[in-house]
Amino acid sequence: MNSTVRVRFAPSPTGPLHIGGVRTALYTFLYARKHQGTFILRIEDTDQGRYVPGAEDYIKEALDWLNIQPDEGPEIGGDLGPYRQSERKAIYKKYADEIIAKGNAYFAFDTPEDLGALRKEAEANKENFKYDASTRMSLKNSLSLSPDEVQNLMDQEAPYVIRLKVNPNEEVVFQDLVREEVRWSTNELDDKVLMKADGMPTYHFANIVDDHLMKVSHVIRGEEWLSSTPVHVLLYRAMGWEDTMPEFCHLPLILKPVGKGKLSKRDGAKFGFPVFPLDWVDPKTGEEVTGFREKGFEAEALLNFLALVGWNPGDNEEVMDINTMIEKFSIDRVSKSGGRFDYDKAKWFNAQYVQQGDEEDLATKLKPLAAQKGYEVSDDFLKGFVQLMKTRVTFVNEFLDEGYYFFEEVKAYDEKNLRKKWKEDKRAKFDLLYQRLDRINNFTEEVVETEVKAFLQEEELGFGAVLPILRIGLSGTLKGPSVFGMMELLGKEKTLNRLKKAYADFDKLLQNV
Repeated sequence: MNSTVRVRFAPSPTGPLHIGGVRTALYTFLYARKHQGTFILRIEDTDQGRYVPGAEDYIKEALDWLNIQPDEGPEIGGDLGPYRQSERKAIYKKYADEIIAKGNAYFAFDTPEDLGALRKEAEANKENFKYDASTRMSLKNSLSLSPDEVQNLMDQEAPYVIRLKVNPNEEVVFQDLVREEVRWSTNELDDKVLMKADGMPTYHFANIVDDHLMKVSHVIRGEEWLSSTPVHVLLYRAMGWEDTMPEFCHLPLILKPVGKGKLSKRDGAKFGFPVFPLDWVDPKTGEEVTGFREKGFEAEALLNFLALVGWNPGDNEEVMDINTMIEKFSIDRVSKSGGRFDYDKAKWFNAQYVQQGDEEDLATKLKPLAAQKGYEVSDDFLKGFVQLMKTRVTFVNEFLDEGYYFFEEVKAYDEKNLRKKWKEDKRAKFDLLYQRLDRINNFTEEVVETEVKAFLQEEELGFGAVLPILRIGLSGTLKGPSVFGMMELLGKEKTLNRLKKAYADFDKLLQNV
């Protein structure tokens, strides 16, 4: 096998890219970068009946958002393209003729109606119809018909498919990098269709032709394709390409949060979380689904979370940037069993990335969101705001809702805690504190904190008697960031005006008890 690592991510544009597909793309990308290899994007659009407009653009946009950048692919180009299967039709025709010539495939003229009737008959007898060595000689194909009959059908332009000739009573054995040795009896396989009546290849045939011609060294894909691999191994043998056959790696499923089975779109709707990277509107039904991006996830956080759903780096490190993931990634630490999808864990990762994020970058992201709300503030103000709030949010789009009081007046006060803390006998003390704050010229967090602490000591007051009132007065809640940090960012004038109004509102509130 070629020692150069060339791997591909080969989605079908039949709908939005599922989060399981994103993880496959990620693992493939990590493997390529770890081994200084080539990462290929190939669009497998041979199933024209299931093609969905906009799906290919969605796939590319999702990979672009996640910064999983292909080295070769549609629009990018490369020496071994085209990278869209619908543009490779003549290539498949050439190799279909070759596999026929080798005697390893045959023409089948059975109509869909003929085969449908045979399936119904088998079902009635509680059997399962298979087009294979046990049935092919009684059916309408180039093995059961005479050469003249076959030629006559060809001359009449009768529709036909090309099927792989699978020999019975053989065993297909291959090594999987995750599942180790896999054995499969050919008696469990049917004679798969390789070329359809419309002249387009099936997934199986296009897949192995493309992987061979694109010199793919490792096929990394979900375990749902494991049952197809024996067919692919037989195709490599049939084409005489077994010596250059890629290594196979079948990834475990991403499982439902609870119960059994693979994570699905219905699980997302049921539990209220996204299962697609971006928003998607089905062009046929108009159905809308929310993506991780629009939910507020950072691309790096989503990748970090997904990387650990089925793989572990061998240590206790969880939060890893893409370069660390590349450095630590290895197929031998990919689990054989499925990884359960934990949305709370995904949110935890996002919170870590927000907390550790560069304040200038976060402020840049917030600027257009603030403008949409009509908030006109400086870049420095936004950076200060981010610094105070980033440990208190999970998503960037929560900043402005959680910290609205930095941009507009307090909408409501925490009455429950206010009633406990706003005592009539302490009212005069807050006026004194107000006057002390008014005398501060250098209104910084450190200076304000020093002055307030000195005041508390002089007046023999505890933090718990004063700071909650200041916090509620400035933000309406006890859940806000540092009181003194808030004061500096709001500035002296706004802080004093807000406290003056709050004291009056607090008095009225208690009078209305």
